[in-house]
Amino acid sequence: MIAYQYFPKTRNIPAHLQHIINCFEMNYDLITSDKNQLKSNDVLAILSDTLTHEGFKAEPQDGKIKVPVLFGRNGNIEKSFDADAYNEELHTVIEIEAGRGYTNNQFLKDLFQACMMHELQYLVIAVRKRYLKTPDFEKVFQFFDTLYQSERLKLPLTGILLVGY
Repeated sequence: MIAYQYFPKTRNIPAHLQHIINCFEMNYDLITSDKNQLKSNDVLAILSDTLTHEGFKAEPQDGKIKVPVLFGRNGNIEKSFDADAYNEELHTVIEIEAGRGYTNNQFLKDLFQACMMHELQYLVIAVRKRYLKTPDFEKVFQFFDTLYQSERLKLPLTGILLVGY
């Protein structure tokens, strides 16, 4: 079963993010970290068709999806960050992590970059429920739960969806 939590907990999950959860659930047997040890790109490849159906551009095998951060002269993109999947109309980025999601703090890099992306409102971070002996989903959940409950740091995002696969 897919695990998920939407932050802030004071708000209900938006419909378009529920559709993303459905994409994970439809492919659960193929991607679950309970019995698979897939790399993040392999998980993305499996989810690609269902995410595309939901209006997302999913990272192609040979390229990156660039999300603008800064605009320079003549309106040209001066700085951008790569994303696994992006829906410009829904202002939503999806990042799928595997082994280094928690262990190497990749989720923090994803959060930091999302906070700087132009007009981004929603960040979806998918991590394994368990990597080796570490309960990645629970560890990342604890971090975001503390972040939101402490109210010490205000994020420029409307919400974050954490998914454990």
